[in-house]
Amino acid sequence: MPRYGLGYAPSVLLSHAQRTAENSAAYLLPHLRPDMVVLDAGCGPGSITLDLAGYVPEGRVVGVDVGEEALVVARGEAARRGDTRTEFQLADITGLPFPDGAFDVVHAHQVLQHVADPVAALQEMTRVCRPDGWIACRDADYEAMTWYPTSPGMTRWLETYRAMARLNGGEPDAGRRLKSWCLQAGLTKVQADASTWCYTTPESTQWWSRSWAQRARTPAFADRARELGLATSQEVELMVEDWLRWGAAENAWFVLVHGEVLARPSRSQQRDLPQEGSERCGT
Repeated sequence: MPRYGLGYAPSVLLSHAQRTAENSAAYLLPHLRPDMVVLDAGCGPGSITLDLAGYVPEGRVVGVDVGEEALVVARGEAARRGDTRTEFQLADITGLPFPDGAFDVVHAHQVLQHVADPVAALQEMTRVCRPDGWIACRDADYEAMTWYPTSPGMTRWLETYRAMARLNGGEPDAGRRLKSWCLQAGLTKVQADASTWCYTTPESTQWWSRSWAQRARTPAFADRARELGLATSQEVELMVEDWLRWGAAENAWFVLVHGEVLARPSRSQQRDLPQEGSERCGT
């Protein structure tokens, strides 16, 4: 099993909790119906998961993650929102504990980039999806990140992150590969697109820079970089300093590119699954 390179430090979970269905899954929202049963695979702190629940008020949403630390935060956020329908449980996307055809939608945001075999993960997502359902995935493409002003520390950070992600068993440039992975997994009617997060206001650039500066100092990044011989302590500190310097710059600008796909399970993959009206997860 690959190693989750970002870890579950408070700074990581806090950053992930800023993700919403609107800023991270807008491509999926028009396809949701009120009675759908949705799986959010790799749900993290649950912010997107709980938002999705609002789009399926007559249905149900289940969030799964491999990190119990993230699930604790997700359950706490559900309680804060007064959401008693959405469930969170420990599970791996490569071995989901659900029957075939249990969900109308299987969604994964920023997950396949951390999986050793994304094609196998997509096939497992397909297994638990109904024949007329949707597989929805969105992942960043780190090589496509661009920013200004440039600096040695931030350039070194990106080089280190991409190398570490691959040594951890993942693919940091997943966004450009999503369509290919879906086709290899046997999915049909694959709709591929792209979207961005852009940080340019003083508030957003300062938040983004502090977030990555904090994450660069976590054991999951700093200790792992030293362990793998990718960066020294001094280089990590340069990354932190240059991230913070960038965030304070009046002309700071950063774009993060994402690939996103919507796809249908193929009939051949789903030929033995329950037909319309059969039991689904939670119904």
